[in-house]
Amino acid sequence: MRKIAVFAFLWLFANAIVAQNSMELLLRANNNESIPYIAVDKLRKLQLEGPLLILDTRALKEFEISHIAKAKHVGYDLFSLEKMILLAPDKNIPIVVYCSLGIRSEDIGEKLKKEGFTNIRNLYGGIFEWKNNNLPVVDLEGKATENVHVYNRFWGKWLTNGKKVY
Repeated sequence: MRKIAVFAFLWLFANAIVAQNSMELLLRANNNESIPYIAVDKLRKLQLEGPLLILDTRALKEFEISHIAKAKHVGYDLFSLEKMILLAPDKNIPIVVYCSLGIRSEDIGEKLKKEGFTNIRNLYGGIFEWKNNNLPVVDLEGKATENVHVYNRFWGKWLTNGKKVY
């Protein structure tokens, strides 16, 4: 009986380590870290400190389901540098970009960097990691919601807290 308990503990521990490293491996495989990451707890602190622009780089239908409060939707496929100039005429303002996991947002961050924006961070793990850390998301009316658009079942596996919407 004791051997079974030890085996079960080791199996759970190993799976927890693999799960933590899996996000890191996914991001390493898809990103080149050209835009530095910011952890969810650091973003939470930044929100309290002063001027900050949070940009949601997901598709509009994803944003409409839920987003980080006060985030501005800039999209991915329809991203517009002209719209960015209106949102942030000061290219030194702190900007945090995010998407579901942090892959699409890195691409948008690179476009901003190329355009001369100087203080850009990419939210590590995106809105999934935000929600997985039990931080609030809101709907279009600004009301708290548990819903998070996960696109499909493959990407949805990364959301472990909240209600998955496809």
